[in-house]
Amino acid sequence: MKTRLISVLAALVLMAALPFLLSQGLLNAAIQMLIAALFASAYNLLCGQAGMLSFGHAAYFGVGAFATVHAMNAIGGAGLLPTPLMPLAGAAAGLVFGGVAGWFATQRSGTYFAMITLAIAELVHSLAPHLKGVFGGEAGLSTMRMPAWGLDFGSTTQVYYLTLAWVLLSLAALYFLTRTPLGRLTLGLRENSHRLRFLGYNVHGLATLVFALSAMFSGVAGSLQVISNESANYVVFDPALSAAAVLNTYIGGVQVFLGPALGAALMTFFGYAVSDMTRSWLLYQGILFVLVMMFMPTGLSGLAGLAAGLCRRHGLARMIPVFLLALAAAAAATAGTVFLVELLQRLFSQEYRGMLRLGSDGAWPDVSLYGHAWPVASAATWALPAGLFLAAGLLAWRCRARLAARDAADTPCPRAGAQGRREAA
Repeated sequence: MKTRLISVLAALVLMAALPFLLSQGLLNAAIQMLIAALFASAYNLLCGQAGMLSFGHAAYFGVGAFATVHAMNAIGGAGLLPTPLMPLAGAAAGLVFGGVAGWFATQRSGTYFAMITLAIAELVHSLAPHLKGVFGGEAGLSTMRMPAWGLDFGSTTQVYYLTLAWVLLSLAALYFLTRTPLGRLTLGLRENSHRLRFLGYNVHGLATLVFALSAMFSGVAGSLQVISNESANYVVFDPALSAAAVLNTYIGGVQVFLGPALGAALMTFFGYAVSDMTRSWLLYQGILFVLVMMFMPTGLSGLAGLAAGLCRRHGLARMIPVFLLALAAAAAATAGTVFLVELLQRLFSQEYRGMLRLGSDGAWPDVSLYGHAWPVASAATWALPAGLFLAAGLLAWRCRARLAARDAADTPCPRAGAQGRREAA
């Protein structure tokens, strides 16, 4: 408990110091990471804790965003709702719309519930470009942050601290919710809703309330997005945003409270860092999601918990070689995957097909990758990723064997223990 508290305090200090450590561009990326973390945590209230898989949570993110745009244009960031309190407009809109949509969606469960949420989100996404008075058409709506409380909110630093304050407040509220009787009943929805109904609880009303609360915090995230960008258009209802919430939540891990926030922050940073380097960054994101679902169902936070458990069981000094082997295997597999994906991406690109048609001798042109020309017809080119995958497999096998040896060495033999007790008697 003490270690966890120290880690949280260290993270808070680091986040507070980011404006002094990062450039304005990276600070804007940090704002997007915070917003994505809040959106994923709000989604996890519905999906991870209540066990209701939604495919259309971008609808409530977008409703909160447009409610904030209209509130900022109508009120001007003054009076009872100054700029720092504008996320309340997004929260109210998300709560109301989520309550109405949730009442319909929670009439069913399982796959039917997921399809209803998807249908609601697609309906809003389809209507938004045509309702120009509400959503501004394809151009969207713009607004402006107005001064309040002695701040002009003209700099990225002030917007960052405002976003950080609202994200931390929302995460604290979500965590407090998990410790309340309502939070315990939310887990009951996931584990056995029939037993809750047998005990006399209104399961449909409870599910609707959880849905509305999840939509409310999603609306706060959408509101913060508008405050950061000073604009919104119907793209905020895009299904890709709903898919990103699902991917980020499961990559981070639904069984740990901050797991979805961690996954969302990492994947948002991944998008900023890699999207300028390669056209296939979405493919890498999909590969990571598939690998997590296949080999780490508890997500990245579960992997961290597993590593901590191994350290407690065997000691950090004994586990360092195992961790180094695992990291080396992951690095080799990553290098092989990146090389193969980038090679194939260039091989199937329109530019390469054009070069192939222009060639008179029918030979396959070399592929330029990482400052080197790789002959496509050469076996050595394809042997490189194959060798990396083989090395990754051997390192993973060695890591597993070493971990099994540690388990065998640190597990007492029952027969030896019984014999020792008899001799002592």
